[in-house]
Formats: sequence, C-alpha cells, structure tokens
Amino acid sequence: MAREIPSKGPKRLELIPVLDLMGGVVVHARRGQRAAYRPIETPLCPGADPLDIAGALLDLAPFRTLYVADLDAIRGTGGHGSVIAALGARFPGLDIWVDAGTARVGGRRVVGSETLSDMDAARAALAGEAILSLDNDADGALGPAALHATAALWPQQVIVMTLARVGAGNGPDFARLAEVQEKAGARRIYAAGGVRGAEDLERLETMGIAGVLLASALHDGRVGREVLARFG
Repeated sequence: MAREIPSKGPKRLELIPVLDLMGGVVVHARRGQRAAYRPIETPLCPGADPLDIAGALLDLAPFRTLYVADLDAIRGTGGHGSVIAALGARFPGLDIWVDAGTARVGGRRVVGSETLSDMDAARAALAGEAILSLDNDADGALGPAALHATAALWPQQVIVMTLARVGAGNGPDFARLAEVQEKAGARRIYAAGGVRGAEDLERLETMGIAGVLLASALHDGRVGREVLARFG
C-alpha cells in the first residue's frame, strides 16, 4: 500500500523526550547494550532521579509527550510502576508512553516487538489500545518477523526503534523508516535512535514522520532550546 502524501507540506514533527529507567534511576542508553548502562550524567540537573530529570527536560520546552522505557520490566528483573505513577501525578498534563515489556502499568502502553515470542503473543499484546514499537538491532528485526512485515496487524501509532543507533549519534535509520512508511498507510510513524541535531529533525519532518524520540541530543545540547522552539 502506497503511503499517503500530505498535500499541504509535511505535518509538524512532535519531539518526545525519553526516560530510560533501570534500578530506580535514569540511565544513559547506548546502542542497546543494557548491561553497560550507567546512571545518566547531564548538565540539565544534578543526579539521575527520574522526577528531577523529567522536570529538567520539561523546562527545556513544553513537551506534550514523555516516553518511558522501564528497562527492568522489559528484562524481567523488576519494574518502576511507582515511579511511573509519580511522574503522572507530578505532571498531570503530560501524555506518558510506557514500554514495560509484558507488564501493564500506568500511562499509554507501548508494546515492543523484542518482548514478543510469536504471533499469538503479538496479537494478544496488541488487542485494545496500544502503540507498537518495531524493534531492531544491528542484525535486523527483533521479535516475530511476520509482525514487522504485516502492516494489517499494526495499530495507528508505530515506533521504528533502532537500538543500535540509540545514543550513538550516527543519525536516524532513514532507510528503515522509509520502508515502514511504505507499508503503513495512514498510520503515524515515530522515529527512535540516532538523532544528531536540527538537520536530522528537518529531514524527518520532510519525510512526514509524526514524531521522534530524543534523549542524548537533549542532554548534550545538540537539540537545545533554539532548535526546540523551531519545532514547538
């Protein structure tokens, strides 16, 4: 199915900050190598407390959405349900997307393909309202191959997550994004991993990508207040 092309130019690209949670703190995600993740060090605020980091990110710009990856829940080693509830209470106007593996916690549920064992699990997880994350690593698709190939099973919002590019600064996976767009029809596609700065954001917007997940580029200033204001 050919992708619908907007007739009046690209829609505005939504910028979505990310919190990666592990062991009760925000960690700096790099290339999907989770065993090596360490508490984040950011000039935006001292420490790695999730509520403090979220507040510092929201001081940069009036973001509408926050993406939370509960890495302990994804790995089956615990979870951050109380932290996610506290984020919702502290920032009640924020739309919080939560990837917690197979767990169901507060916020809008993100189903990551990497956590799905087969197509039966995929259909069950995507029943009801959910956002699908099509996860990929350096070797290709994670999770059921048929899910990546079958757009009819996708919900209306789909994240293209390239873990090998997370925190790497190598640029978004434009080729994979374009492939997903060709299958997606009118679905809203979100990019995750690798944004280097304003030029990448402009290219994503021109492609018609609905939004992009951001972490490292916000903390190191490559996407700072001036760039954020251009996309607000």
